[in-house]
Amino acid sequence: RVKMNAEEILVHAVKLGKNFCLYFDELECDALCKDNTLHRVLRNVNSQLLVVRPDLNVAAFENVTDQEMQSGKGMHFSIHCYKTTTPLAGLPVAFSVQVENKSYYMCCEKEHGEMIVRFKEGKVPKEIPGESNIIFFKTTFTSCCSQAFKFEYSMERGMFLAFEEEGYLRKLILKKLPKDEVDETTKMSL
Repeated sequence: RVKMNAEEILVHAVKLGKNFCLYFDELECDALCKDNTLHRVLRNVNSQLLVVRPDLNVAAFENVTDQEMQSGKGMHFSIHCYKTTTPLAGLPVAFSVQVENKSYYMCCEKEHGEMIVRFKEGKVPKEIPGESNIIFFKTTFTSCCSQAFKFEYSMERGMFLAFEEEGYLRKLILKKLPKDEVDETTKMSL
């Protein structure tokens, strides 16, 4: 093991080549690689389920009946966990959901100077070579609440997935929070 920049990097020498040059194997690039996938529903602090409605371009937390949950339209998420070679502020994850035989992934985009959450048709990649607008850092909500989580947007620190009341909807948004502030609108259970 060689220590560099306070990180440990494991290097395996493969062979000594011409002119005594070393050749290496299993070098990792600074990228995110899909590790495993969890299949869950996302609940807010009010026990409402996150439901994606791509036809209306909206994702909101709703009260869902058992029968609606069985049909699962837009509420059964795949949470794609990634492994990385660099230390991060939590477990890197991406979200996708199936709606009427189509796959949609969650991403964030800037619109009219404001960051918004969108669901676009397509699949999450197996590898992400650098920064990505689909990655969130999953951490426990608080140290004493290990069964609930918060998700920080990877490209803008301090921005978290949350809900906001908009009329009768509890719409999924990105919310800016001061460091270490506890905000119940960012609390989600899987």
